[in-house]
Amino acid sequence: MIFNKPKFWDKKKPDFFAILLFPFSKIVTLISNLKSGENFKNSNIKTICVGNIYVGGTGKTPLSIKINNMLNEKKFKSVVAKKFYNEQKDEQLLIKNKTNLIAKGSRKDCLNEAIKQNFQIVVFDDGLQDKSISYDIKICCFSSNTWIGNGWVIPAGPLRENIDSIKKFDIVFLNGADINNEEKREQIFKINKNIKIYESNYKLKALDKFDISQNYVVFSGIGNPENFNLTLKENNFKILKSFSFPDHYDYNKKDINVIKKFADKNKAKIITTEKDYLRIKKELRNDIRFIEMELEIHNETEFNNFILDKK
Repeated sequence: MIFNKPKFWDKKKPDFFAILLFPFSKIVTLISNLKSGENFKNSNIKTICVGNIYVGGTGKTPLSIKINNMLNEKKFKSVVAKKFYNEQKDEQLLIKNKTNLIAKGSRKDCLNEAIKQNFQIVVFDDGLQDKSISYDIKICCFSSNTWIGNGWVIPAGPLRENIDSIKKFDIVFLNGADINNEEKREQIFKINKNIKIYESNYKLKALDKFDISQNYVVFSGIGNPENFNLTLKENNFKILKSFSFPDHYDYNKKDINVIKKFADKNKAKIITTEKDYLRIKKELRNDIRFIEMELEIHNETEFNNFILDKK
């Protein structure tokens, strides 16, 4: 679903609008709790789910890719699996460009296909709320910048389920800006003292191909455009203006022309994310560049060992 995230979701405390919508959040939580439990498991294949409870922009796709590539480097036959959504073709194409992918109408079908192709490990991009599969490892991603927003469940806040759901997970990842996460870590450990917490920051690739003395116009249609802009600023990009669109936004000619006209008027270069670039029609891509980003995991060796050793 493509939508603009309400600004009140990310306030430090629930405001009037959140309180107004709180009864609906209770209904969403009730429906989630009534869903049937996990039931599909196959001992011949290991399953890792990289998901979130915060809606969008938590770094789960880059982490899924990184885990899968790490496993392939270790000579495991692994694959990324993603439930097919028509509006998420950009993420599917991004995964295909960087690793191998199975995309089916259900995660159960993805798992069956992975078993059929004799994969040893399947890494699910998203699916923590899908109770049809019993995952061997559950990883919940958060943005270091936005964390849990106002802490309430949809539609009063940005959470798919209550923060206490951390009790069910094996690992929490704090992805994004390299900031002090100590308070977040304390809050997580109060809920689940045995959970593993890892942090990562976004690293820009081929940075030497960009002239950071230039002014840049930035645009993106991702879950948390603030994270992309912050990463660029951390790498000394001069951002003259930032255009934000809904997650998975389908750009049209008018949108691109507005951006190009502003950049031309202000003698600025245009830059976007790789995922956004893939959504732009080829005939509109001239004068637009994308920058590749990958997650750099702190304590990566320890994380890799945990993934490999966890049964």
